[in-house]
Amino acid sequence: MPANINRREALAALATAVALPAVAADEKPKALVIVVTDPLAAPNSCPCVEGFAQRDYDKLGKFLEAKLNRPVAVFYSDSLGGALAKKTNGKCDLVIGKDSVVRAQAPESKFTVTHLAALEGKDGKTTQTGYICVAAADKAVTPADLKGYKILFGSKAADEKHAAAIRLVKESGVPLPETLDTCATCTDAATKALELAKGGEKVAAVISSYAKLLLEGCGTIKKGDLRLIGETEEVPFIACFATNALPESDCAAVKAALLTVGTDKALCKALETKGGFVEPAKKK
Repeated sequence: MPANINRREALAALATAVALPAVAADEKPKALVIVVTDPLAAPNSCPCVEGFAQRDYDKLGKFLEAKLNRPVAVFYSDSLGGALAKKTNGKCDLVIGKDSVVRAQAPESKFTVTHLAALEGKDGKTTQTGYICVAAADKAVTPADLKGYKILFGSKAADEKHAAAIRLVKESGVPLPETLDTCATCTDAATKALELAKGGEKVAAVISSYAKLLLEGCGTIKKGDLRLIGETEEVPFIACFATNALPESDCAAVKAALLTVGTDKALCKALETKGGFVEPAKKK
């Protein structure tokens, strides 16, 4: 029997074995509150590209309800703080979103978080990269050509658009100003870069690798308007974190349940994932 089948069966057994503690017959278990900030979740994205960025985490909620024997409430937002203030009344047990962004936003909301599992994409990867782009007519070919350019980085919370991009630019021998130009979103960076380029400025934009398809699909920019001249190293993408609001005794059950998502083909399709949630890759 294939090893991966044995592993999945073992995980399923573990999820059952460490199910959350039973409650009295007259006591209703508290709902597990999940905040989803994944930019590829359907409510956080748009339906412009068929079969992409339409992840349905409501179905994950139903899956976890069955596995954990407790109600699950799923809320969508573009930020953890926004969800806490406007949707969950300050409650959050799990956060599913961009790895570096969750780690950055949690302290701002006075939460500590523990990484439980990473979500594979359709390609089986749990990582993303940053794209350094210029206007199609620009003469730059590689990041080394960006000396003297205005480079629009992402916010510090987005590793693929900030830290990883800074490393790539510096390794290419391009000096950076003391104060970096940054844009909050990929949309802002792409549209601003094109606008400045039309005005004759030498400018490059850093966007997330998943964003280019969405920007073109939604018509924010025309296909071919931006040209890729550099790609950063891979950084972690979507992951599930437990907050300190979730008792440690419950974390094992939640993690075990998440690691069995890959056994449910329908759920994997709904989450646009090849193998579901997995243990994060060990750093070399």
